[in-house]
Amino acid sequence: MAEKIGVYIDESSVAPLLSAEELVAYVKQKCAGACPIVKSAKRLSSPEAVAMIKADIESGVLDAVLLAGTSPRVDWEVFDFGDKILVDRVNLREFVTLAYKNPDGSAPVPGQPIPDELNSMVRDYLRMGVVKLQKMGTPNPEVPETNKTILVLGGGWTGINAALSAAGAGYEVILVEKEAALGGKAAGLYKTFPLAYPYLEATDTGLDRLVGLINGNSKIKVRLSTTLKLLAGAPGLYEATLASSGKEETLPIGSVVLAAGWTPMDGDVLAPYGYGTLKNVVTSAEFEAMVKAGAIKRPSDGKAPGTVAFIVDVTKAMEAKPAAPVEEAPAEAAKPADKKEDTPAEPVFSPIKTPKHLAYSSELTSLVALKQANYVREKLDDAVAMIIYDNMMVPGINERYYRAAQDNPGIMLTKGTVTGVAEEGIGLVVAAKDTLLGGDITLAADLVVVPTGLVPATALDPTINLLYRQGPAFPDLQLFDGFADSNYICFPYETRRTGIYAAGCVRQPMTMAQARDDAAGAALKAIQCIESASRGVAVHPRSGDLSYPVFNFVRCTQCKRCTEECPFGALDDDEKGTPKPNPTRCRRCGTCMGACPERVISFDNYNVDMIGSMIRECEIPPKIEEGGPRVLILACENDAYPALDMAALRGRKWSPYVRIIPVRCLGSVNAIWVADAMSKGVDGVMMLGCKYGDDYQCHFVKGSEICNRRKENIAESLKRLGVEPERVEQYQVAIDEYDKIPDMIDQFMDMVLKIGPNPFKGY
Repeated sequence: MAEKIGVYIDESSVAPLLSAEELVAYVKQKCAGACPIVKSAKRLSSPEAVAMIKADIESGVLDAVLLAGTSPRVDWEVFDFGDKILVDRVNLREFVTLAYKNPDGSAPVPGQPIPDELNSMVRDYLRMGVVKLQKMGTPNPEVPETNKTILVLGGGWTGINAALSAAGAGYEVILVEKEAALGGKAAGLYKTFPLAYPYLEATDTGLDRLVGLINGNSKIKVRLSTTLKLLAGAPGLYEATLASSGKEETLPIGSVVLAAGWTPMDGDVLAPYGYGTLKNVVTSAEFEAMVKAGAIKRPSDGKAPGTVAFIVDVTKAMEAKPAAPVEEAPAEAAKPADKKEDTPAEPVFSPIKTPKHLAYSSELTSLVALKQANYVREKLDDAVAMIIYDNMMVPGINERYYRAAQDNPGIMLTKGTVTGVAEEGIGLVVAAKDTLLGGDITLAADLVVVPTGLVPATALDPTINLLYRQGPAFPDLQLFDGFADSNYICFPYETRRTGIYAAGCVRQPMTMAQARDDAAGAALKAIQCIESASRGVAVHPRSGDLSYPVFNFVRCTQCKRCTEECPFGALDDDEKGTPKPNPTRCRRCGTCMGACPERVISFDNYNVDMIGSMIRECEIPPKIEEGGPRVLILACENDAYPALDMAALRGRKWSPYVRIIPVRCLGSVNAIWVADAMSKGVDGVMMLGCKYGDDYQCHFVKGSEICNRRKENIAESLKRLGVEPERVEQYQVAIDEYDKIPDMIDQFMDMVLKIGPNPFKGY
């Protein structure tokens, strides 16, 4: 815990409304015992000011530094004074001088007497900053001896590129492929979309060259006809059990790239277009195989077609045909309490029974139609290719490929919704409406090609069998239609199992060019994970964080809330339910700390007592009439806190009665903080965090959602105490919604003023 704190106030951040000299005097008077050095500087980030702080640190007088000025989101690299000195920031620029407005809504006048509300605000933040450091300790992480071999699951296009990327960075790789040869689905392609300039023609995949590079690389060991039977342990410390021909081997692994690939969608959903009943209706995957075999022929009679129709969009029919019910699997399956930790969990996996991945016309289906229409022109001199699409999606450089098809006289493109395919004589008729030609039309075709949806391997097979308390598979695969769980918006590649990174079509439908980039990204993430684990720091999203939850097992009641609520499976438990930490799995979100009813979980630099003490440092007027209400904002550091910063920088202001405390994630919010605030007389608590639900943006995946569930329990407790539950509310805020936050605060403040003061105020 910090005992000798140096406080440094940035004059440029508090001017022109506040006097840095007066703030220095206040801190010296109020925190004399804890703060032996209190100074101000014109700009703390200047080389002169940084040199001054370093000199004070080197004198041995300080064990912590408090920088009161700009947001901690800026200049953070300037204030790096090493791991031995604690450093924290108080945001006086964005949260005080830029955001302050008088209670009547008017702007303060520089040079005039400082308003009481402004004085109260800045002094509260300074005291909160000092007590926060007093409750903070220097993290002392475990530094394990880690394995640095990367396991790549899947020897297709993505897996091959991931293996080459990792090996190119100097890491040993084990490439596992369940089939007898490398290549995967790419081996069955005749050509691929343009991969290089001028992006006008389909090209050879180049797969043979890549396989040659794999076989010639001494850092890559290939295991064919092999599957992963079990993955036990944690990042940097994994043990992978591989099975092949009835034999097993266990290998030390640092991290995993999941590139298991895809299989074609069940053709039943394409029945409205005649697939399965009309011989000359084929899928794009079947058409690709036909061309790869050497010729384009009608299945009905083996003759070359004169006209081939490509249907890009089939969503209307799929919407009309409901999918078969899916048998839900537990998202977080817990092993029985009496099961020993070292016993592998029974596989709990429910495959997606009717996987469908053409929910909208995608870039992929559009490009496949363009590519295969060009096959028709290449293989059949006099044939015509027709493409009917609802939406043609060719973003980026692929626009050149689309325009090349437009210029081809043998390719016809028309916008329209296909309503059906029927047989007429020895040919087919495609009916469409809402076309560019106007009205309803029918097109005669000798062969009709319907798109193939990509079903990820994880939808049909667990692929990875984890030895985790939360179960052997990834959570919520049903939610993502079987695609490997990852945070698409914030952190692509990163599954909810730290150290396992999804890439390619197992993560989302993508082109080979995209999959190649995806493979490189996942390989780099796998490397980052290994290196971070070897230094005892978090890999993501709090990259470099040295802290880790500390457990007071003496007071633990084995309630299992921490193990059940951890979004990342960082905690196992023993037969009694006592948590068993896995440090390298942890992402330092603090969700376990928020879950613990006994408050026995903490971080050296972030704990329940710290935030509680900061709340207690807020000065609460005994009556609203004498000093105004008080509202506490617990702001998630990932979206809400940056949004508040941006709002202030753009001239938006909010009530002077608000006090903002950053938290790592709303999942870390412990109910005792709300209880402390209410008992102290705070009139309302706003919890600002990331969006949750199907389109979640929470950096820790489940944090905001878990907080929302806990809020319901808090509301019940408030009702029993005679306190209005609406005094505590959670708001979802995306980082780009900074313009909405001041209005949210004002509306909440209006509600607080309407219902009156907290009944506990003044006690």
